[in-house]
Amino acid sequence: MITVYTDGACSGNPGPGGWAWAVAPDGEPYASGGEPHTTNQRMELTAALEAVRSLGVGSEAGPVTLVSDSTYVLNCFRNRWYVGWQRNGWRNSQRKPVANRDLWEPLIELVVPAVDAGTLTLQWVKGHSGDPMNDLVDRLAVQAVPR
Repeated sequence: MITVYTDGACSGNPGPGGWAWAVAPDGEPYASGGEPHTTNQRMELTAALEAVRSLGVGSEAGPVTLVSDSTYVLNCFRNRWYVGWQRNGWRNSQRKPVANRDLWEPLIELVVPAVDAGTLTLQWVKGHSGDPMNDLVDRLAVQAVPR
């Protein structure tokens, strides 16, 4: 079982941002990156997408638990927001285009089949609550913010 923590950070929202993921319990392997102009939600999504891509979720990876402090990311899957978005031509409940569709589409494509197959579990952790791995990915994401 692999447990991977993800986080995003933004200096201003929008503003420069960073993302990171790291595998528990030691924080290895890990990856991070940043963008000069982005939002916190984009960085949270990017962290999750980069983690599932890098770890081969849905293909060669064994069971994976993805841990995030982002209810934005987790609730999309728990509450099946993506079903309505797809049915409504990628429009949200206010009939506006879904934000971050370019990240949601590939993330949904990887996560939904893996969750349905039982090879991916999603878990929430409260941010800034003293969880060592969540604190680690938060630090990595902040360090990745372009200065």
